[in-house]
Amino acid sequence: MRATRLVTILLLNALGIALFFSWFLPPQHGFWSAVDKAIFFGFNDRMADHPAFAVLVAVTNFRGFDLVSLLAMSLLYFWFWRRETPQGRRRLLAIGITMLLTAVALNQLGHLLPVQHVSPTLYFRQVHRVSELTGIPAKDASSDSFPGDHGMMLMIFACFIWRYFGFRPFLIAAAIVVIFALPRVMAGAHWFTDIAVGSLSVVLVGLSWWLLTPASDRLVNWFYRTLPGKHKPQP
Repeated sequence: MRATRLVTILLLNALGIALFFSWFLPPQHGFWSAVDKAIFFGFNDRMADHPAFAVLVAVTNFRGFDLVSLLAMSLLYFWFWRRETPQGRRRLLAIGITMLLTAVALNQLGHLLPVQHVSPTLYFRQVHRVSELTGIPAKDASSDSFPGDHGMMLMIFACFIWRYFGFRPFLIAAAIVVIFALPRVMAGAHWFTDIAVGSLSVVLVGLSWWLLTPASDRLVNWFYRTLPGKHKPQP
């Protein structure tokens, strides 16, 4: 591994650790508390005043809507798939499996952080629950919202896109992150910092060692060689 790559990894780790402790160490989470409160009540009050907005928030937080985010990621991935040779598609499959396993592992590691708090809809009193405003069974509360699972999965997808397909496709993946992570914040199922601090800090630390070293390539190559199929490389 090149020295410049190691420096990049260490800087990303320092950024992730500093981000987490900027929230974790100060009493009442320091300035982040005001940011979280302002964002939550900005959306919460708007839902009460604008029924159409409340319906939009409810629909985008309905469990079935998660399939839309999955479809968006799949369509981006399919764009690469359809342009590849059979051998290239086999490699894309290996990358996809590696990405899925990475997401599961990082999600589990993220929940080892010494933090557990409820979502803002459960923390504050006399707030509006979008499921009650609209009658739509939307996800608008969580008993343990840190770090944000959904946001972390989206970030991991975006980072894999950047690592294996380049910066321009990453911009599309980053847009997917914002579009599909924001509804959880609007509904109050997550604090803003559950994603902007919790998910992002885990991704910065964990993925830097995984994607900027040969580690992920080795697992991708292992799957490429061992997965069954008629295009399996010959030993």
